[in-house]
Amino acid sequence: MTIRVAVVGATGKLGSAAATLLRATEGIEVVAELRSGSALDEMLGTADSPSDVVLDATSSAASPAIVEYAVANGRDVVAGSSGWTQQRLGTLRTLLEAHPERGVLVIPNFSLGAVLGTLFSAYAARFFDAVEIVETHGAGKSDSPSGTAIRTAESIEAARGDLGPVEAPHADQRARGQLVASVPVHSLRLPGVVAQQRVVFGGDGETLTISHETVSSSAYSKGIVAAVRAAPTATGLVVGLDRVLGLDLGHRS
Repeated sequence: MTIRVAVVGATGKLGSAAATLLRATEGIEVVAELRSGSALDEMLGTADSPSDVVLDATSSAASPAIVEYAVANGRDVVAGSSGWTQQRLGTLRTLLEAHPERGVLVIPNFSLGAVLGTLFSAYAARFFDAVEIVETHGAGKSDSPSGTAIRTAESIEAARGDLGPVEAPHADQRARGQLVASVPVHSLRLPGVVAQQRVVFGGDGETLTISHETVSSSAYSKGIVAAVRAAPTATGLVVGLDRVLGLDLGHRS
């Protein structure tokens, strides 16, 4: 069975790379590529080639309206934009309750290494009480913290369970970063960077750093294909590439 995909945000970095990748992937057909000025109904494809899945590679500001339109018009969605806060996810759950046959996969990061870094960090969080995250992206990324950093922090919180929140001394000082699920997160925005994340754990006489760096958009290829292939059989809300790959981060979606 061929999966017909509409790529929204096809002229952006992620969207253009995804469209090129999917056009070359067996069993997947790109039937629409939407730009910033495209009408939303273009994501539905045509009568001869209707879309099955909408891949949203736009911005955090544009993404909710795109996802809502796609679901309301009978399309499954892979949302690859950042900025999906718990509040936004709650609104999305309510939308999906009215469309129980549809599925939305919210993927903060399509990189296999990034999702494994989050998984390893969740495991390590059981053994260290002090944890901080430093995430770095290019200067053009407008939102912070990154979706990956937020998910990592929330996974750390979930993994600690009865151990309680991490230690974050002087958290009231602005220079100490933003607290996400009790974890201080520091966001750097610099030219010359694709994406980096370091999760630093402090313990008695030692530190542990779990680091991941994306050096090319090709790092997202396997995750994009896996998510698109999973979307037609998904129902409800699925958050994170870990869920697509069958990994357990112990994280609520």
